[in-house]
Amino acid sequence: MTDIIPAPLVPRVSVHGGGTFPVRRIFCVGRNFADHAREMGASAPASKAERGTPVFFHKPADAIVTGNADVPYPPGTQDLHHEVELVAALGTDAPPGELSPDVAPSLVIAYGVGLDLTRRDLQAAAKAKGLPWDTGKGFDHSAPISELVPAASVSTLEERTLTLRVNGETRQHGALHDLIWDVPEILVELSKLYALKAGDLVFMGTPAGVAALVPGDTFEASLDGVVTLQGRISG
Repeated sequence: MTDIIPAPLVPRVSVHGGGTFPVRRIFCVGRNFADHAREMGASAPASKAERGTPVFFHKPADAIVTGNADVPYPPGTQDLHHEVELVAALGTDAPPGELSPDVAPSLVIAYGVGLDLTRRDLQAAAKAKGLPWDTGKGFDHSAPISELVPAASVSTLEERTLTLRVNGETRQHGALHDLIWDVPEILVELSKLYALKAGDLVFMGTPAGVAALVPGDTFEASLDGVVTLQGRISG
């Protein structure tokens, strides 16, 4: 059967050392650092036993911005916020059924750093009415991402930190050991809801310090010692 329109290009992320990663889906985790949960007015668990279940949402695969390209300021908002995040890239399909915690780490082929850009005013309005966050989270160019670094070359992930600088000043800084749900735990929880596949990206949540970006701002996000993302908000 012949397509009646040209097939869209598959979004791809460059991989350090060569090759590209074709993106299938983007899963995002909300409120995965206690300090950020509190700054957003939500309660944070005091222990793992009190965590409940993670908060998940999605971005479209073609929301990625790669190559340190400019990020256009989105329409419909007066309050665009940055959220720096660890990104896990899956290189293997999860086996059928609920994922085992022992198997979960083997699904990750690479890591990167990204921004979960958020139209905060639209998200807040939706929250106030008990409505979905889609317009606040899943918009065009809302997922700038660095190149991906093979997981085999990223040791002691839990000892690393995330940092975001805007116009040269530090806005966010957080240690990955402070994640409420770590990468394997998130993959296990996602597997209860979705069939995880090679090509999926998981944005793992942001530490405290989220704030506004305006046209002309430059940003530098880093997963320390691993990879850096740079960019600029264009008008």
